[in-house]
Amino acid sequence: MNLVDFDIDTFLRDSWQRKPMLIRNPWDAWSDPLEPEELAGLACEAEVESRLVIRSGGDWAVEHGPFSDNRFAKLGATPWTLLVQAVDHHVPQVAALLTPFRFIPNWRIDDVMVSYATEGGGVGPHYDQYDVFLIQGAGQRRWRVGQHCDANSPLLPHDDLRLLAEFDATGEWLLEPGDILYVPPGIAHDGVAVGDDCMTYSIGFRAPSRSELIADFADYLVAELEDDDRYTDPGLTAQANPGEILAEALARLHAMVTEKLADRQAFARWFGRYNSTPKYPEIDWAPEAPVSEQDVRDLLASGATLVRNPASRFSFVRQSDAVLLFVDGECVECHSETAAFAERLCAEDKPSAGGGDGALISQLINNGSLALDHGS
Repeated sequence: MNLVDFDIDTFLRDSWQRKPMLIRNPWDAWSDPLEPEELAGLACEAEVESRLVIRSGGDWAVEHGPFSDNRFAKLGATPWTLLVQAVDHHVPQVAALLTPFRFIPNWRIDDVMVSYATEGGGVGPHYDQYDVFLIQGAGQRRWRVGQHCDANSPLLPHDDLRLLAEFDATGEWLLEPGDILYVPPGIAHDGVAVGDDCMTYSIGFRAPSRSELIADFADYLVAELEDDDRYTDPGLTAQANPGEILAEALARLHAMVTEKLADRQAFARWFGRYNSTPKYPEIDWAPEAPVSEQDVRDLLASGATLVRNPASRFSFVRQSDAVLLFVDGECVECHSETAAFAERLCAEDKPSAGGGDGALISQLINNGSLALDHGS
């Protein structure tokens, strides 16, 4: 499925991270990539993250999966919503929904959450700290958007939901199948199913916080440092008051810290590993028996094709003489034809193996990041 009559440049200029935007069925041919029964089946699996939100009057209850096969049949007429994370990691047709949104860099994409709701179901007025495209599947959902929120916005007391205590609606739309609502970070929004069998596909984006970046990068730097890398002060002279920390000492101490933090090369290598670390490492495609370079060459020669594990994260950083390929928290330095292959790996779900290095391909297959598709 592709987006038609959708101006990407205008959207990025006027709406991205600025204001909500309703996009009325821009698909060349919309059809639901998932049936409700399939979603319920995923919610019953232990390795899949899922939640059930039940609304009873003004009260909200949350249950966490996995669920028993008959749980949903027992819910009755009470409005409820089932939410399943990272469905794109399990269902190729849902993963295909990401393709039209690749104008946003891959490293920013998180996953596709899918929800099913009965009449009146929803998760209440809330705001997210990331951008989201809300694609309406089967059924209808009424969305309201409201004020900009932040950490100071009052919330209702709840252990599992971040429900806004105040909601000032500024816009309202009824979404039909194929419609998309874009909501920037911090904008209050509330979606309520109109009728039963309401499906919504939420494409969420990663937005690392400053505190997360600093904390993890600092941990990475500390792990790389030697214990004998210590403060020195040759040429020390006596000072009038021994209790004073002199400006010269502070400057040297500050430089010890900031010189490491300012290392752009180290930051690039760290961030590529950090950002490519899989969210769900249990989705493992590693073969039972390791494959060799010769195995890879033979299988490719026989017509097998490469397929990326949808739970794996691929990205690269271009350098003057190489490409740093990051896959599932690991870094591989690639040169010449292998560098071009690394770039294709990051751009395509089923990359061509032409120019690929046998050692790199076998390493990624054995790590569970790639697989060989032998076809029918």
